[in-house]
Amino acid sequence: MKLKQVPEDFLVDELSSRKPAQKGTFSLYRLTKQSLGTPEAVDRIARAWKVPRQRISWGGLKDRHGITTQMLTIQRGPARDLERNGLQLEFLGLTGKPFTAADLKGNRFRITLRSLESDQADQTVADLETVSRHGVPNYFDDQRFGSVGFSGEFVARSWIAGDYERALWLALADPHPYDRSAEKQQKTILRDNWGDWSTCKQELDRSHRRSVITYLCDHPTGFRKAFALIRPDMRSLYLSAFQSMLWNRILADELTEQCPPADLRSLALKLGDVPCHITLTGPARKELPALQIPLPSGRMKLQPGPLRDRIEAIVAEQGLTIPEVKVKFPRDCFFSRALRPALLMPQKATGDIDGDELATGRKKVVLDFELPPGAYATMVVKRLTALQTD
Repeated sequence: MKLKQVPEDFLVDELSSRKPAQKGTFSLYRLTKQSLGTPEAVDRIARAWKVPRQRISWGGLKDRHGITTQMLTIQRGPARDLERNGLQLEFLGLTGKPFTAADLKGNRFRITLRSLESDQADQTVADLETVSRHGVPNYFDDQRFGSVGFSGEFVARSWIAGDYERALWLALADPHPYDRSAEKQQKTILRDNWGDWSTCKQELDRSHRRSVITYLCDHPTGFRKAFALIRPDMRSLYLSAFQSMLWNRILADELTEQCPPADLRSLALKLGDVPCHITLTGPARKELPALQIPLPSGRMKLQPGPLRDRIEAIVAEQGLTIPEVKVKFPRDCFFSRALRPALLMPQKATGDIDGDELATGRKKVVLDFELPPGAYATMVVKRLTALQTD
């Protein structure tokens, strides 16, 4: 059964046990935001306090679709709170080092599914128990691929190839389905006037994008250096998106190989349908929960065997070998080297059914669960709503 409902209440809370030191050079804050992604929120904080962006550090990226809470630090940051449209920053104290992803213990989620029929609500709670036992494929979800526009091209693929002009065009001008009106206008200016840098500079609003174009006014074909002027955190996202796409393909092949067809369903993601197991049976019940798949990169260390063969085949679909999954310039960004579990197993998962105060005669289900860092709660929600079992 397919449901159209999406989470209406969405709360993410870092489970860090860090206690601020009494003395330190980094101010620790709790950031709560709504309708803002983490990069947008950081930009607003940097502008409000006139703090260089490189002095701000955080542990993970939260998207703008919901109310999210996370920790961040600012080197020599103000010892006070900040409130702006869409964000609240609460000063917690001082600490001796910046807050990074290494400090994350996990994420706690509260998600409300609304406007459900009674049988749908009952089935959702029953399926949550199944998911807790058998897990969900640990795919990178659609949020990871926000940098992929209507072209369907990955900035990182052009970057790897050394085609800096195409990489720059994809980064600055490729339209995206969720671009806001102001962003659409800026990208249209670039597409309509690409190569006429003086006109682009004249018509663009003051922004980081305009600063890159200003460089091209003086160096019309200097695409290599112009691409390097894009913020490192944004360029890192381009690498992550490409690497995550490759990893998803590897996991999809593993599931297809290890699970009987009767145990699999097709789940729609932004980049295409992927297999998703309902339950695990046979050898897959033991092997998949223990499987750790490396993020493909030229720095990957993996012994010969079926998994390496699978990774090589997926990478070859992009016209690359494993050693070629790297970028040569600039060297301030690189593909991550890490292992990622094939399955995510929600912990402390509960589902409470109640009447929906926003939809008379219907039910709501409030889901609470915890996931490790890097896992997507939306994958759990999609499994519960798009693939309800009989």
